[in-house]
Amino acid sequence: MAKRLSNESSISEVLQTFIEKNKLQNGMDKIDVEKAWKELMGVGVNNYTQEVILKGSTLHVTLTSAVLREELSYGKHKIIAMINEELRKDIVKELNLR
Repeated sequence: MAKRLSNESSISEVLQTFIEKNKLQNGMDKIDVEKAWKELMGVGVNNYTQEVILKGSTLHVTLTSAVLREELSYGKHKIIAMINEELRKDIVKELNLR
């Protein structure tokens, strides 16, 4: 029998229950990671960002500038830490810049 929510549940509780019940957390994480990348990297990097995809715990970012890709590769661990801190959970374990 389905769990019945009380009439006094907050919207966030109802949405979280819906996400868990329908196994949508992976899709929500993908959206959140892409949004965090755009917010944290700023306009300069986003102008050269073509694609941001989360597969498992690896974040794949396609860049149109080889120079920027090389520069960002030096700070991979810092970028991973910034994204995980922004999302308040450890989603990204690896960063693949291509």
